[in-house]
Amino acid sequence: MSTTRRVDPGRRDRILAATLDVVAEHGVAGTSHRRVAAAADVPLGSMTYHFDGMESLLHEAFSRFAEESSAQFRARLDAASSPQEARAAALQIIGDLDAATTRSLVITHELYTLAAREPAYRDITHDWMARDRATFARHFDDTTSRLLNALIEGIVLHRALETEPHDPSVDIAGVDRILADTHRPERRR
Repeated sequence: MSTTRRVDPGRRDRILAATLDVVAEHGVAGTSHRRVAAAADVPLGSMTYHFDGMESLLHEAFSRFAEESSAQFRARLDAASSPQEARAAALQIIGDLDAATTRSLVITHELYTLAAREPAYRDITHDWMARDRATFARHFDDTTSRLLNALIEGIVLHRALETEPHDPSVDIAGVDRILADTHRPERRR
């Protein structure tokens, strides 16, 4: 008889990470407890021990993904101390899309599609957009923050689906057009 106890404090986190890997490879529709358990190298029973079902597993995995994405976004903009530096940070964020993995783009789009179909996931996308807009709002007014966030989200979508090489000058022009009237000192008469 073995006296070895099975202690695996990182199991829950491993399951969440594996869930995103499975979503990236098979899509939400192809994600199952069995596939996730195999990818996480855990017994199938661990799935129901740690999560109430597929909905709670997907919700938590996508929530974590969105929070981590916002943290990376915030880190870029927190370093900015002026509107000009915030502009440069926004362009860096867009430039980071070139380095974004297909995995993260697929996960993002799987979440968007799921949230479009299932209202229970819209809190994730709503909170994600709100966090990113709040990060921009440290440097810009609300409208500008919304426009910049929408531009970046749109560029993510276009880059994921384009078959032609991306022209970064379009990104610069887009940011500059949005910022054209932002932070101009008021003229005194």
